[in-house]
Amino acid sequence: MLDSIRSFFDQHLSAPGAAADKHTIELATAALFLEVSRADGAVSDTERAAALHALRAKFHLTPDEATTLVALAEAEVSNAIDTYQFTSLVNRRFTRDQKIRVVELMWEVAYADGNRDVHEDHMIRKLAELIYVDHVDYIAAKLKARDAAKGE
Repeated sequence: MLDSIRSFFDQHLSAPGAAADKHTIELATAALFLEVSRADGAVSDTERAAALHALRAKFHLTPDEATTLVALAEAEVSNAIDTYQFTSLVNRRFTRDQKIRVVELMWEVAYADGNRDVHEDHMIRKLAELIYVDHVDYIAAKLKARDAAKGE
């Protein structure tokens, strides 16, 4: 598994001389988006597309790179015991504003299928707490994503 992840990053995402940490943060962020999309028990095509779009926007990836990253993240999520391995990376590598943007993107994934579920609410709240996003910022990110989903 680790070899396939390293190979992907070396071929598609790694700039010459880039630190190995850069690779894992992209995978960790993808895993958080997947956790949100899986929270209600079913991953819809629109949620998957929203996760791909969020990854492309956040990390400036091509469609193929984002698709491969999601596949790798799915494998990591299925083998993970909890979300700590993902949230700890986000905590170490992202600024406050970047963490807020991740929360906003998680909400975009949740709103993508037009059916906000209480399990998604709970998952995003839990993840936001684990990456130390203040409640005020959490609510602002939620409202911004909700407004974007409504087309406002």
